Amino acid sequence: MLRALVPKMDGDGSVLFVTSTSVRQPIPNPDTSNVLRPGVAALAKTLAHQLAPIWVNSLAPGPFDTDRFRTLDAAGAEGLEITVGEQMAQASKAIPLSRYGEPEELGRFAAVLLSPAAS
Repeated sequence: MLRALVPKMDGDGSVLFVTSTSVRQPIPNPDTSNVLRPGVAALAKTLAHQLAPIWVNSLAPGPFDTDRFRTLDAAGAEGLEITVGEQMAQASKAIPLSRYGEPEELGRFAAVLLSPAAS
């Protein structure tokens, strides 16, 4: 997709990759994700040099209140024989703000990184 897009960007614009905290620390069970996402982060760093002056960034968010995390929490709760709410409360203890992020929060941050304000 970038091969087709970059020539049309005319040296101006931004690219943003969204990875995961598994870039820094593997998450139990999603083996494919744990292997691929660090590669995506490395690709972003490489492209930042190759595509400059086009901005290339990468985000590695932690837990967000999405269908994916709800599925993971349900599986975790089942394995521990606790409620999903208890699983979420337990997982939230490891998050600095003690809560899952809201998708809109990630969207607003991504919008800033993609905007001229991030230059």
